[in-house]
Amino acid sequence: MMLRRILLTIGLSTLAGPAVFAQAAAEPPKLYTGSFGGGVAITSGNTDTKNFNLALNVVRDPKTKNVIKTTAAYLRGTNANVTNLDRNVFNLRDEYTVSGRLFVFGQIDYLRDNFKEVIFLWSPAGGVGYKLVDSDRTKFEVDGGDGGIMERNPGIPSRKSGSVLVSESFRHKISSTATITEAGSTISKTQNFSDYLTNISAGLTTSVAKKLELKFEFVDNFKNEPPSALVKKNDTAFLTSLIMKF
Repeated sequence: MMLRRILLTIGLSTLAGPAVFAQAAAEPPKLYTGSFGGGVAITSGNTDTKNFNLALNVVRDPKTKNVIKTTAAYLRGTNANVTNLDRNVFNLRDEYTVSGRLFVFGQIDYLRDNFKEVIFLWSPAGGVGYKLVDSDRTKFEVDGGDGGIMERNPGIPSRKSGSVLVSESFRHKISSTATITEAGSTISKTQNFSDYLTNISAGLTTSVAKKLELKFEFVDNFKNEPPSALVKKNDTAFLTSLIMKF
């Protein structure tokens, strides 16, 4: 009887061992994920240009209802040693899932753009959003809300106003290694609804290694009422970046 029990215990341990080991070896879900990268373009000869961009994306997801997202980008360019592009953008966003695909959010946006004569533009806001599509392959969400804007331009005192905002984002995996993305947002001042800022981006990302990606992106920045008649409303950029995921 004692020998039978010993043999039964050994057998059960042998069967359970691989499963237990697999559980122990499995990595716990990451609290922080994101990416960092940039790109450089240099020409010489008849034209002498230098352009580079840096981008950071961080997501804090404890696998509960609350997710915090941070994005930041810096673009700078010169033509014949004269600066013709100098822009910073930053967004910090906190999302809380209310039920199913419905969520509420609070965020703050920052913009500095020398060539749009924006010394700074701060816009804190909050609102509600809905995930129209939410699968591993495709994600599409829309949201809207209100808040405030504080803007400073050269020679003009800081101005404050209420704001309304709408935005949407789309992401679709076209293959196991390639993803297309698109996003758009508009922030309008309540004191003058024709004074609004719109940002649109569209991109293609493809994997070149396990944690390395190549990204092609088109960015359009439109300010309907620039501070000066000498400032153009629309700025576009085509960016190529090497992205490292973490």
